[in-house]
Amino acid sequence: MSTLKAGSKAPSFTTLNQNGEKVSLKDLSGKKGLVLYFYPKDQTPGCTTEACDFRDNFARLKKEGFNVVGVSKDSVKSHQKFIEKQELNFTLLSDEDGSICEAYGVWQLKKFMGREFMGILRTTFLIGTDLKILKVYPKVSVKGHVDEILGDIKALDKK
Repeated sequence: MSTLKAGSKAPSFTTLNQNGEKVSLKDLSGKKGLVLYFYPKDQTPGCTTEACDFRDNFARLKKEGFNVVGVSKDSVKSHQKFIEKQELNFTLLSDEDGSICEAYGVWQLKKFMGREFMGILRTTFLIGTDLKILKVYPKVSVKGHVDEILGDIKALDKK
């Protein structure tokens, strides 16, 4: 489980986006912050559903001042194909060496159909412009996740 929690400083990083360009955490925020979500693998059913939900609600998140960025261990080339096939309208980051996943505590032992293996635990971080974590969503359930985030963003505005 990630030891990062609301109030923690988000671990900084520099990596490649789907275009092979170097980007850093500090460059990715929207006016009010960033939705940084970690997912296991491009083109798999759950990850495609999650990505398409972010795609379909991207304008709503942008309107609230938040940018969306997905992270997996897939290659730049894999991300390009995923974006093209699903018509994604946000950035995907390649973490092939797993250093970002490790820093965020999402690279963990998973169990599936009686097998144990290391993998990315589907997790989302809501990060403010000061690069402090506003909320952590561990073990994300794909259905309704974006609506939950939007509800939390609206609640933050009222504070």
